[in-house]
Amino acid sequence: MLNTPTFSFSFLLPRYWINWLGIIILYTISWLPYRLQLGLGKLIGRLLYITVKSRRKIAARNLEICFPEMSEQARKSLLIKNFESTGIALFESSMGWWWPQWRIKRIAHVEGLEHLEDALKSGQGVLLATYHMMCLEICGRVFGQAHPCVAFYRPHNNPLMEYFQYKGRARDNRYLIGAKNVKGLLEALTNNEACYYLPDQDYGRRRSVFVPFFAEPQACTTTGTTLFAKESNCKVIVLMPERLPNGKGYKITLTPALDNYPSGDDQVDATRLNKLIEQGIMKAPEQYMWLHRRFKTRPDRKQASVYK
Repeated sequence: MLNTPTFSFSFLLPRYWINWLGIIILYTISWLPYRLQLGLGKLIGRLLYITVKSRRKIAARNLEICFPEMSEQARKSLLIKNFESTGIALFESSMGWWWPQWRIKRIAHVEGLEHLEDALKSGQGVLLATYHMMCLEICGRVFGQAHPCVAFYRPHNNPLMEYFQYKGRARDNRYLIGAKNVKGLLEALTNNEACYYLPDQDYGRRRSVFVPFFAEPQACTTTGTTLFAKESNCKVIVLMPERLPNGKGYKITLTPALDNYPSGDDQVDATRLNKLIEQGIMKAPEQYMWLHRRFKTRPDRKQASVYK
């Protein structure tokens, strides 16, 4: 059962006024020229780099783990660019939520759509496995114009923000399913829908395996992709989003449907998917969400955190 957020007059109460102020500011800024918003985003990202020290340390540690062969100076440069991308993502969220279709269409580039169309012809749903690139919010709109999809997402804790988040993400797409509604996602897949799913973060050791992710040999990786593919008999395609340089917009690349997936071996499947995600990230590594504690769950429960 879907739980679509609706507007409530309680949103006008004083406890939401700060939220409304932020929403109004972001909505107003979203109408500025695109390149100007990119520039403002970079400035905010630089400010975040200076002020948000805890996340800076997490991102720096992730880069150190994933790219040990990279020089310290190169990693620092990548880290700064990553924070610039984080600042840009703030503006991309408002673009994704409120831009009209014609404005999205001017910056949209999609390659490999035929792979999705071919997979859906078989009468099976398609799980679009993607990952947390900073531009993902607006890329949902970009790809939704090419093919409206269903999103599996985590609802916002704030009811007003959840209302705007849902409405924004559902534009040009079918509908959204809360992350706890596993049955709803399986039903969508069996009904021949294309559904977004993000298996790249550390969701804890439950239903997970420890497989390589970049240079880390034992990254906690969810087996959810395999589980959904097996239970719904759907196809799996990897969706690779990226922000193009020089203000040229966004590019979505789809891989062909994965053959022999699931293979029956969770370790093999997770390793294979991580390799494809790595390939996508390396198209624009500064745009990945390195701020997340990707390696917080260790194979040995007694092992000290890699972030200490």
